[in-house]
Amino acid sequence: MNRKQYTAIYKKSGNWYLAWIEEIPGANTQGRTLREARDNLREALSLILETNHLVSLSSFGNNKVIREPLIA
Repeated sequence: MNRKQYTAIYKKSGNWYLAWIEEIPGANTQGRTLREARDNLREALSLILETNHLVSLSSFGNNKVIREPLIA
């Protein structure tokens, strides 16, 4: 997959940093430090993108589809 840029949001909440990706619903996590939250968020984003890709592929079945890059 191509590397893309996303917007990471971090919010201090008590002893934790909450973190999420603005453009990807469900890509969220937390960490005790900002660094841990960043690392956890990279992993969460990677897992969500991989899962979305696999779900998309499995929904094709034997049907032919057109896949192409889209730049917005």
